[in-house]
Amino acid sequence: MFDFTGTYTDQYQLSMAQVYFRKQQHEEIAVFDYFFRKLPFKGGYAILAGLEDLLEILQELTFSKADIDYLKTKDFDSDFLEYLEDFRFKGTIRSVQEGDIIFPNMPVLQVSAPIIQAQLVETIILNLLNFQTLIATKASRMRLTAKDKVLLDFGLRRAQGPGGYLASKAAMVGGFDGSSNVVTGRDFGIPISGTMAHSFIQSYDDELIAFRDFASVRPKNCVLLVDTYDTLKIGIPNAITVAKEMEEKGQKLLAIRLDSGDLAYLAKRSRTLLDNAGLEYVKIAVSNQLDEYVIKSLHDQGAPIDIFGVGTNLVTGNPDGALDGVYKLSFFKDKPRIKLSETLTKTTLPHEKQVFRISDSSGNFVGADAISMGDENTMEVMHHPHEPYKKLTISGLQQEALLQKVMENGTLPIKKRSLNEIADYSKDRLQKLPYEYKRFDNPHIYKVGISTALKQERDRLIALHKDE
Repeated sequence: MFDFTGTYTDQYQLSMAQVYFRKQQHEEIAVFDYFFRKLPFKGGYAILAGLEDLLEILQELTFSKADIDYLKTKDFDSDFLEYLEDFRFKGTIRSVQEGDIIFPNMPVLQVSAPIIQAQLVETIILNLLNFQTLIATKASRMRLTAKDKVLLDFGLRRAQGPGGYLASKAAMVGGFDGSSNVVTGRDFGIPISGTMAHSFIQSYDDELIAFRDFASVRPKNCVLLVDTYDTLKIGIPNAITVAKEMEEKGQKLLAIRLDSGDLAYLAKRSRTLLDNAGLEYVKIAVSNQLDEYVIKSLHDQGAPIDIFGVGTNLVTGNPDGALDGVYKLSFFKDKPRIKLSETLTKTTLPHEKQVFRISDSSGNFVGADAISMGDENTMEVMHHPHEPYKKLTISGLQQEALLQKVMENGTLPIKKRSLNEIADYSKDRLQKLPYEYKRFDNPHIYKVGISTALKQERDRLIALHKDE
């Protein structure tokens, strides 16, 4: 993994931290909320990813000697740098569980820590959670439309530098089955998968010999790329020949891969040729600029595709590219804090809070989350956060507290979950979400409301600051 140290931050975090230190406010406890304002991909939900990485990094985060030597050249006081030499994050974090579905404006993660510590970790929180949540959400959309077909991440070569490392992991949270990214197999146990490049076949004078050599050296999970020259006249016949030769050795060709052309047409014709040759077990894999919409189109056309290799559009979060997650102060020096805006939609919610997911008697989500004051245990009504006369009665429904303690005094109170456990949890949570919120076109808007007590506190603070 990337060497995350204290300087993995923005310069203004250090500037503010030095002021807190100089004015002896650095030990005052602050509460910050992480949330986002807009769902990506015009969808109906997002999938939280990156939390486990974040907690692991924060537990070990320090300023290295190289960090301190560098900061000595950047107009920071010597006693402040001495403080940074001993820096450790000792805060407490409550969060929605990684893999859960999340929605705009709900607190997803809450940091309670001395303000200097809470400020210095802001950038890394935003960096890790915004990116991985974006990719996990994109992957989840592909999983929904691919149904039970195999989804493989092929995106490392098109990712924004080392971002491909965490993108592969986030894709697994969102429902992918494996990756071509070998280092993520080493580090996270992700099943790795790969075929061959066109260059391999081009390096031979004869495609058939190229296929034979590859199959002889890599007979297990062998996939042949059939579109280098002519898919139906040359590639598929050569693949059939090699598959039959493998059968004589007690081996089986796993799949053929299509990487160009009319994928639906070529998949249908390839399936017919393979089946006529008695190779019904040979799967068909496709790649080439796939996304959830292309996968849906191929499915709707009845294309007999078993494996989808997805690259660029997955790891870059195309077309959105970023999640607009933010990190806002909500409590400091025993006082609630609020940021005002010209529009109520940008006004933040004060205080330490809790979020309740509302479910019916069967445990299925009804499409509503309620944000409360931190000490509230249940609610009768939730109010629309921006339209004062809209409210929803939620008494009698199940109310699940989502913000759970995941870090206490800088240490992890619970056992770290495996990537498979997170992915399984995400799948289970998504199944509880009604279809209307998961569809691609005009999904239902999931309601995120606030309790009566929180609404009164927010309105009181708005009036207070406007009168100043």
